[in-house]
Amino acid sequence: MEKIAKQRRMDNVPEEAEEKDHRDDSDRYRAPALDKGLDILELLAEQRAGLTRAEITKALGRNASEIYRMLERLVARQYVIRSEGGDRYALSLKLFALAHRHPPMERLIAQALPLMQRFADDAEQSCHLTVYDRGNLLVIAQVDGPGAWGIAVRLGARVGLVDTSSGRTLLAWQTPEQRAHMLAEHTKVKGEVAIDHAALAAACEQVREAGFSRKDSQQTFGVTDVTFPVLGPSGQAIAALTCPFLKRIDDYVAPTLDDATNMLRATVQALSMFREEEAQ
Repeated sequence: MEKIAKQRRMDNVPEEAEEKDHRDDSDRYRAPALDKGLDILELLAEQRAGLTRAEITKALGRNASEIYRMLERLVARQYVIRSEGGDRYALSLKLFALAHRHPPMERLIAQALPLMQRFADDAEQSCHLTVYDRGNLLVIAQVDGPGAWGIAVRLGARVGLVDTSSGRTLLAWQTPEQRAHMLAEHTKVKGEVAIDHAALAAACEQVREAGFSRKDSQQTFGVTDVTFPVLGPSGQAIAALTCPFLKRIDDYVAPTLDDATNMLRATVQALSMFREEEAQ
């Protein structure tokens, strides 16, 4: 900071002028048509039932003709779909598909799915893989258990960051700076249970010390969420693998919670690119 301030004095350039130059650069490289398209996509991403053209126009504060032209292009490029009646617009699955073509994500999913399937078969439980995405978690892979009944989290679902086993596990294996950034971006999802930062920090510390999270679900009664971090080369969690464990109470002898926990640990160890014991 002292070096920057000194350089400013040497150059005799006021800080206000530098800020103005930065704003001028932002304005200079604006692409209004692109901004309109992105505004529409971001708006529709928050609407499960879609919106009419009039509702989109009102929400964005733009004139009807420019919204009409942009919507027609987004429909033509299959980013947006029009309802059968032609009066409502909603996001298609194209953005979701494009995200899964991204090489690192694609490789992670391709490597994880066979291991997840083996776990599901052996533990007789479902499992799902989540990654951090814009303030919450995104389910990028999911495998059902082999039995006639079970519980599964929908592929592509966004789940809470602070009140889930997956979220706390991902937070536990981040640097303080990265964790602060994630929490600053966080926005509550439907039904998410509030928790203060001190309690969350304590919960993350407990997860880190244990090496995994195992606790009653805060979303569904009778479910025990077991989660392990998938570690990247730097030792930070790049994903979380969770088994929403359901206990059998009939005469069938299924793998126990401890069995499933050990199986999930082995699955994640095969998937992770970093071993904490190797760094010791």
